[in-house]
Amino acid sequence: MNRLPLMARMALVCGLALGALPLTAPAAAAAADFPSRPITLVIPFPPGGATDVNGRVIAQRLGKELGQPVIIENRAGAGTVVGASYVSKAAPDGYTLLISSGSTFTVNPAIRAALPYDPVKSFDPIGIAGRVALILLANSEVPVQTVKQFVDYVKASPGKYSYGSFGTGTTAQFAGETMLHATGLKMTHIPYKGSAPAMTDLMGGQIPFSIDTVSAAIPQLKSGKIKAIALTTAKRSALLPDVPTFAESGYASVDMDSWLMIAVPKGVPADVKAKLEKALAATIADPETRTKLLGQGLEPAFSSSTASSELINRELPLMRAVAARANITAD
Repeated sequence: MNRLPLMARMALVCGLALGALPLTAPAAAAAADFPSRPITLVIPFPPGGATDVNGRVIAQRLGKELGQPVIIENRAGAGTVVGASYVSKAAPDGYTLLISSGSTFTVNPAIRAALPYDPVKSFDPIGIAGRVALILLANSEVPVQTVKQFVDYVKASPGKYSYGSFGTGTTAQFAGETMLHATGLKMTHIPYKGSAPAMTDLMGGQIPFSIDTVSAAIPQLKSGKIKAIALTTAKRSALLPDVPTFAESGYASVDMDSWLMIAVPKGVPADVKAKLEKALAATIADPETRTKLLGQGLEPAFSSSTASSELINRELPLMRAVAARANITAD
């Protein structure tokens, strides 16, 4: 058997090791230097909506934390599917981010038979930036003030009353169906194309009840044409601290809100994800940013990447169960 001299063998080993460096060094360097150029934050909604407005506030501060501009790119369509699909196929380098609500991660999988992305396998969460509470509202002429009065009023005439929401397959409808299941009530869901037309009909008395976001409700509550009955969240909202929750009235299973999460395509290096998560946490902790977000109706509340993944995994089967029970579908 031929044997290489010791020095030759050592040279061969060193040569192999050096030859491997180009495969690993660039990735390590990329993580160390990240970010070295502007980052794109994709918003899967049109400009001017709540996610767009809050996303721009977050992007501005996030850019300062990272030392590079965060550029907004709106890719709306198909209930966030267009934007989410785009990000899922982007290079996993940390330079393309997605900011979206549960519509992308837990609602669409529950109401659409086929998606061009997987909510778990296509993305890695960076963290949750905040939450938006949902609230049951009533026209001011409806003779109810509390959850008990609401339940007794609707139960006295099964199927007679309706509730509006800002669309089919939205968190508002899911909150409404969760409420009906918990209370045993029978009501007709009236979907609108957005919050504004639903609120107009609620104030005008065309519908007696509606479920909407707290941020959309606050200006109209001041008009006196509508009133707040209860929040569909487990805890009270900092924006409406005097409004109780369904849970406080004994319906603990009524726990539905909307949240805003930042995610990246699956495969982004761990060091890069860690930098993004740290920057997002600092962004949400910034007092000026928090004030701006509260002003837009988003309650700033950072949750880690791990907690965000757990939320998706916990909420997915719940949303699928609600969709199946209420026959909610986008197809």
